Formats: sequence, structure tokens, C-alpha cells
Amino acid sequence: MLSRHHVSKLFQVVVRRASTAAATPNVLPDKTEPFYHRDLEIHAASPSQMKPKPDSLDGLKFGHTFSDHMFEVNWDAAKGWTRPIISPLHDFHIHPGAKVLHYAIELFEGMKAYRGVDNKIRLFRPDQNMARMRRTAARSSLPDFDANELTDIIADLVKLDKEWVPYSNTASLYLRPTMISTDPTLGVGDPSQAKLFVLTGPAGAYYPTGFKPISLLADPEYVRAFPGGVGSFKMGCNYAPTILIGKVATSLGCQQALWLYDKDEKLTEVGTMNIFVFWTNEQNELELVTPPLSDGLILPGVTRDSLIQIAKSWNEFKITERYPTMDEIKRATKEKRVHQVFGAGTACIVSPVGRILYKNTTTKQYEEILIPTMDSKIDVMQRLYDTINDIQYGRIEWPGWTKIVA
Repeated sequence: MLSRHHVSKLFQVVVRRASTAAATPNVLPDKTEPFYHRDLEIHAASPSQMKPKPDSLDGLKFGHTFSDHMFEVNWDAAKGWTRPIISPLHDFHIHPGAKVLHYAIELFEGMKAYRGVDNKIRLFRPDQNMARMRRTAARSSLPDFDANELTDIIADLVKLDKEWVPYSNTASLYLRPTMISTDPTLGVGDPSQAKLFVLTGPAGAYYPTGFKPISLLADPEYVRAFPGGVGSFKMGCNYAPTILIGKVATSLGCQQALWLYDKDEKLTEVGTMNIFVFWTNEQNELELVTPPLSDGLILPGVTRDSLIQIAKSWNEFKITERYPTMDEIKRATKEKRVHQVFGAGTACIVSPVGRILYKNTTTKQYEEILIPTMDSKIDVMQRLYDTINDIQYGRIEWPGWTKIVA
């Protein structure tokens, strides 16, 4: 049995690997030989294997339509990575004892390719997705990989299926890099086999008829993440427990859950998104507040970071990374100091919040808090959306944020 000292040492090694992956995405701390873009095999789909593209983006459901090709590469602890392959989209044959099916050893990323106003196809901040994916792989005991090699392969995948990238300045091609443990052995332990793969598919406009404010259920009984857990990593195990709470929210006339934490009821995330509050604080300063990344509760969203950097470039109001609490939100709303509350994520960029249904732990009664997001005289949310949208579609440039692939 490992002593507490040995457990602590092992954890430090994992943390060092994860932090190294974040700081230097091209270094392989565990000395695993990476797969290389130069070894990529491409097996293009025949005309009979190609699927008809959607006639219209209207009503296109997220995640229901896939492009013609996919990428995959396998890993074995004894042999390392196999040759990477792009091939027509196909089903997997997986052993029923595969660890991913029993212990949820897996991770995924969400990113997009955009057809710009100049008809060039761009990836948005892929380095950030790759760094986060490597951090999550380290935390999941899944194998490491070279970020640039995978990015170059994803670029080839998008180029091959470039006609699936919508000719639209509101739609995009969604990319889902994923890694799963495939070794066919029961028993909790390190994966000895894994598969890394990437799926793609067109995604329509998130708001085809304009922004629609959502309602949130804030019930302190339900917790998404906690210090020392894996809330800051993009693992599937973070999402499965939230689905039932989403149903509870729907039954109460809400669209998403507002996740609270601790006795002071900190606001952490909204649904699967990061959260922002734009208000006049108690010092009478305009302030944009979002929860911090310091304690492992919050997923380090690429959109979150992008919005913070854009807002800082304006130098017009205070920007703070700290937890707002429900008491602060209630008090500031009553005093008409809350201007806007919105979620932020890859799918929608921003999602306006118009109402919070809060369950008071003392009275056990629901309280309705109305947020004037869509009626605010100071519309920071729309400005942020427009700016990041302009960067993604090539209307304006932000150094280092886009990678042209076709």
C-alpha cells in the first residue's frame, strides 16, 4: 500500500505534467513518442460514401449531422502511437470490457472552423483547445501527444471536408477531438490502450432569430464541481450528472441550471458555460466579473479567456476574476446595479440571462430574480459577441487567434 508521502509525490508528478502541457504544448513530459503529421494516411471517401449536405442550415440540430471524414489514431502502452489516419466516417468495434464504458476514462474538446468573409477557412485559437486537451489527458491518465502535430492533422481534415464548412457568417463547422480508453480489461487502473479521434459536422446559427434570454434554476442542493475535483477538466464524467438537473430546470420553466457552491452560494457556471456578470459594484464602479480559475471549480473556457482579453483591450471598466454570490446578485438587482448576466461558450459565444429562479435554503421557497440583460443601456454582451464574431469570420484580425487552413 502506498504511504501518504508516496501518494503526494505521485500527485505532484501528474500536476507537473499537466502544468508543463499547458505551458509548453510541444513538449512531451513523459517522453511518449508522438504521432506525426508527416505520417498521416488519407483515405478519401468515394462518391458513393459521401453524404448529401444539408439543403439549408435552418433547423440544423447541433451534433446530428456529420461530415464525410474523421481522424483516428490508436495508442498502446507497449507500442506507442500507431500511424494517424483520416478515413470515411465509420463505426468503431469496441470490446464490451473497454475501460471507457465502465469507468468513464475519456475526454473531449469542442472547437470550430469558420468560413470567413474572404472565403478563407479559419480555426479559432486551436492552441488553447490543444493545451486544455493535454491537461485533461494528464489528469485522466491518458497518453500525451504533440499539440502542433494534432492541429496540423485537424487542419487537413477540415481541408478535406471544406465544402462542409457552411457558406455563412453565422454558421460553422464544429470539431470534436476525443480520447477514450479502449483496453479490454475490467478493474480500475491506468489505461494501457487508447484511441484519439476527431469528428466534424456543420453547426447552424445558435440564435437564428436573434438573442433570446434564458431562465436559470439556482438550487444550492445541486453541485457541479468542488475543490480537488475535476471541474476544471473537459471530461465526460462532468456532464452526465448534470442532465437530470437540466430536466428539473425544464420542469420549472427554466432552460439551464445556475451552479452554486459552498455556504455563501458562489455563482460558478451556467449550464455548460462560464458565467459573466456586468454590474455597477458597491464602490460605484462599472465591473465585469467572472469566477476565477484558481481553485479547480471552473472550466478554463477558450471563449471565457477571449472575452476577458477583448474587454481588457477596451480599458473602459474594471474586470475582476472572483466569485459573485447569490446575496450579492439579489442585493445588486434590487438596487438596480446589475446590467447584464450572460453565459459564454463555444456553441453560442454568449447566452443572455433574463431570469433566475432561486431556491432559498432558509425558506425552501423559490424566488424570482429578473435580470435586465436585454434592456440594459450599457450593452457589453453584444459588443463582446460582435467583436469575437468579427475575429472568427475574418472581418478583423487579432494576432495569433486564428489559423487559416484552407
